[in-house]
Amino acid sequence: MRISLAWQILIGLAFGILIGALFYGNETVQGYLQPIGDIFIRLIKMIVIPIVISSLIVGVASVGDIKQLGRLGGKTILYFEIITTIAIVVGLFVANIFQPGAGVDMKTLSKGDISSYVKTTESVESHGIADTFINIVPTNLFESLAQGDMLAIIFFSVLFGLGIAAIGERGKPVLAFFQGTADAMFYITNQIMKLAPFGVFALIGVTVSKFGVESLIPLSKLVLVVYGAMFFFVIVVLGAVAAMVKVNIITLIKILKDELILAYSTASSEAVLPKLMEKMEKFGCPKAITSFVIPTGYSFNLDGSTLYQAIAALFIAQMYGIEISIAEQISLLLVLMVTSKGIAGVPGVSFVVLLATLGTVGIPLEGLAFIAGIDRILDMARTAVNVVGNSLAAVVMSKWEGQYNPIKAEEYRRQVS
Repeated sequence: MRISLAWQILIGLAFGILIGALFYGNETVQGYLQPIGDIFIRLIKMIVIPIVISSLIVGVASVGDIKQLGRLGGKTILYFEIITTIAIVVGLFVANIFQPGAGVDMKTLSKGDISSYVKTTESVESHGIADTFINIVPTNLFESLAQGDMLAIIFFSVLFGLGIAAIGERGKPVLAFFQGTADAMFYITNQIMKLAPFGVFALIGVTVSKFGVESLIPLSKLVLVVYGAMFFFVIVVLGAVAAMVKVNIITLIKILKDELILAYSTASSEAVLPKLMEKMEKFGCPKAITSFVIPTGYSFNLDGSTLYQAIAALFIAQMYGIEISIAEQISLLLVLMVTSKGIAGVPGVSFVVLLATLGTVGIPLEGLAFIAGIDRILDMARTAVNVVGNSLAAVVMSKWEGQYNPIKAEEYRRQVS
């Protein structure tokens, strides 16, 4: 009997936790496991940009209508802003009700190291809405490719696709090249995914071995509140959005179970981007919309990350006994709406955003050191929520544009169920 990829990843996750717990603090074991996890993540990152470029160029060239793409872009950004704002509001609401930081004894917590995040904070603090839109236009495409600047890559790919469509017959050989590139990259993706259980095993093993299961105990209330809020947001908020476009959120989660387990285990949205685009296309979304919406969502639609940032900010304030007024919470919401956009490429993005925004409402930055040790555990949850949010966005935009194919979606649902 063949074991499905989802079960293989779960088995890898379980064994990784077991090995990490057994060899807690053993740097030798960490040294053996870390390269395996790093190789898997590097393999994924290797294929992301070629897939985004080739899929987007093919999708845009097949549409060839600059007005339609402009309309899609405007609707997409509007939708992302509304959903991420709701995510921040939910995070603030939950943190105020459950008070995860109240009564936490800071003496029982071992401070983590946040020095690796601090060096990127200044760039985020000066990162406004104007900067985000200016940086969408690349000055050097190859520099953007080297830096993995997804928004600039998307901008160039859209223009290039429109150029291919505009020159008609002369553009067909170029279009055929990128179609072949996309097909080849998806084949490579399927081969790399066979290594996912080993990558998950190594990555989670290193995490548990470094921090230990006991590191969760003093901060267990924060973990429970964050996970509970994530569950509520997916089932209730995203569930309501899905219902509005006549899609069942549970069905979507079932279809994406392999990708969600992988995203959760690796705490990396990039790890599932290629398969996510492929599956949403099979689920009735046209290639042009899927290729544009999902990669863009990786910068503008980080639902799980923004929800977590709101909770973490109030958690630290509560831990220090600082009262945050409604006005200050609104200020925090507005700042997070700006700073959380367009910086998905920054390592530990949620942590960096918090570092850049806590000072605006007088919350001590040092408080982040107390949750640095469990950030990986929280990152796993917010990554999975980001994946669900961006997948649903592709469906919403397809419906909004009147291009969603419910018959194709139903056939695929029956196929995977």
